[in-house]
Amino acid sequence: MFVLVATFWGTSFVSIAEGLHYFPPILFAAIRYDVAGLLVLGYAIIRTDRWRPTDRQDWLAVGIVGAFVIFGHHAFLYLGEQHVPGALAAVIVSLAPVLTAMFASTLFTDQQVTPVGALGFVFGFVGVGVVANPDPANLVSTNGIAMGLVFLSTVSFALGSVLTQPIQSELPAPTLQGWAMVFGAGLLHVVSAMRGESAAAIDWTPTAITSLVYLVVFSGAIAFLLYFQLLDRLGPTELNLVGYLEPVVATLVSWMLLGELVDGTTVAGFAAIFVGFALLKRRALEDVVRSVSGSLTAGSASWRTRGR
Repeated sequence: MFVLVATFWGTSFVSIAEGLHYFPPILFAAIRYDVAGLLVLGYAIIRTDRWRPTDRQDWLAVGIVGAFVIFGHHAFLYLGEQHVPGALAAVIVSLAPVLTAMFASTLFTDQQVTPVGALGFVFGFVGVGVVANPDPANLVSTNGIAMGLVFLSTVSFALGSVLTQPIQSELPAPTLQGWAMVFGAGLLHVVSAMRGESAAAIDWTPTAITSLVYLVVFSGAIAFLLYFQLLDRLGPTELNLVGYLEPVVATLVSWMLLGELVDGTTVAGFAAIFVGFALLKRRALEDVVRSVSGSLTAGSASWRTRGR
């Protein structure tokens, strides 16, 4: 399940990049979450005991996730991916767990960062700097602005994740995500209309349809439903590691389908971002490693017993 989520979300960066040749960017994101939101809500109606928000805390959680995680994150990402390859965008977005820890330590006094954690922040931002490889003479170039937009999409995702922490909502995850997708899609439609985007500009080629269907069904509904189950089983820290498998998947798919490869500088930047995350979450990661090692040991012992 973990590998499937990483695969579906990693390939989404490549699918977005391809679909943007045929769709206006914000409208593309809006249509994706129109359909994905309805699919997830349908699942919530069938499988949960609460399929709609009922109080102020519920609606506040839906509003924050919809505005930051769905609308803000995807509006900036789709605009940026018009000029940034999918694999490179995936590497920049992998900074999200580091930014999440930074925002949490800034906003909540009980989540202060240690000196080692502060070093993790430094590694994370150095990694993004290495990936972006900024040239002062070209900061306002098309590529420079596009990478800035992808970075802003990561900021929006991380901030939205943190702002929901103090909210006392007991909505099941599918219900929260389904309503947030519908709300976020509505905001995307508003901005799309303000930008003058039109459905008439969509070129409904087989590639365009394939890209949209893949993003809605696999990277959208199926990936989120798997994510909800993993969240209960693994917890958020271990599940954050999905974000570090996504760029690997995006790079492999970009190479196999498009012949694109990331350079050594991008790989070095990604490694620095991961080191930053490991320093920030070192204790939780130690618990994860011990848990996995214990499971493997128990499984090995059980296998040997059955062999006898």
